[in-house]
Amino acid sequence: MSQMKAVQVAKAGGAFEVVDRPIPTPGAGEIRIRVEACGMCHSDVFVKSGQFPGLALPRVPGHEIAGRIDAVGPGVDRRWQSGQRVGVGWYGGHCTACDPCRRGDFMACENGKITGITFDGGYAEYCVVPVQAVARIPDALSAAEAGPLLCAGITTYNALRNSGARPGDTVGVQGIGGLGHLALQYARQMGFRTVAISRGTDKEPLARELGAHDYVDTAKTTAAEGLQQLGGAHLVLATAPHGDAIAGVVDGLRPRGKLLLVAAAVEPIPVSAFSLLSGKAVAGWPSGTSIDSEETMAFSARTGVRPRIERFQFAQAEQAFAKMMANKVRFRAVLEP
Repeated sequence: MSQMKAVQVAKAGGAFEVVDRPIPTPGAGEIRIRVEACGMCHSDVFVKSGQFPGLALPRVPGHEIAGRIDAVGPGVDRRWQSGQRVGVGWYGGHCTACDPCRRGDFMACENGKITGITFDGGYAEYCVVPVQAVARIPDALSAAEAGPLLCAGITTYNALRNSGARPGDTVGVQGIGGLGHLALQYARQMGFRTVAISRGTDKEPLARELGAHDYVDTAKTTAAEGLQQLGGAHLVLATAPHGDAIAGVVDGLRPRGKLLLVAAAVEPIPVSAFSLLSGKAVAGWPSGTSIDSEETMAFSARTGVRPRIERFQFAQAEQAFAKMMANKVRFRAVLEP
């Protein structure tokens, strides 16, 4: 077999189309993955809209790839062998030569590659990726479970473990969606007093099922008031991209507490400078590298953290994308060949 099925975007704003393509051959420092599942992410809109800087169309999207190594290119370390279960996330490799790379800050690489944007991603039966981008998948995780952990999983897990919060601290999770439903699980497993912040009593049972010790219903009280009734939060992880909702948690932080953003709101986030004078901080976190992905999946496998997913076939990519963008997927869409 020399051909494969792939889902591509051929023109800006166009529909996903299933096409036949030649199976790619890995070059030096690359591996080929036989894709078993690929998660769908809101960031895939960058490809569908054709608006990401430097994007060349047609392009196969997908940066939540889970599968097995099918072939290795020249110069690949022997530790990577055909048949190994591997995954690839947003991080697609770094140059090693720029100033951030020389300082070890690979996520800030000036020439960094992005899976599914710089090169073809996982909406295909096979894909070729730089070996730098590859992470091992534990046997305890299925491919469909591993895919979302390579984006929503690593984003929330890595942000929490680098936040400075300590076990026993009060950690709020704003939003219970594709990111938030994983953040609640991680926060609980890391030993934080975990508080879910969302709107409506109907979401409380799910929040507690996912690991929340407490629930702040913003239909009944403001997020700030709800958090302060619990003694204030050391950390709030913002996972829902709504500017006003994110800003509303700042006054619920303790002095020297932190608001950490992993969701990018389109509109500005209004924050009073006066609110920050007690030492509060507002910061963001940029996902992570392949070793962070590997550690995210290992932690998830050990502690029982799992994404809640809806499965779709390649031919349903357009339907899955529309459902995701309408916030009707609970909670991560996964494409399977």
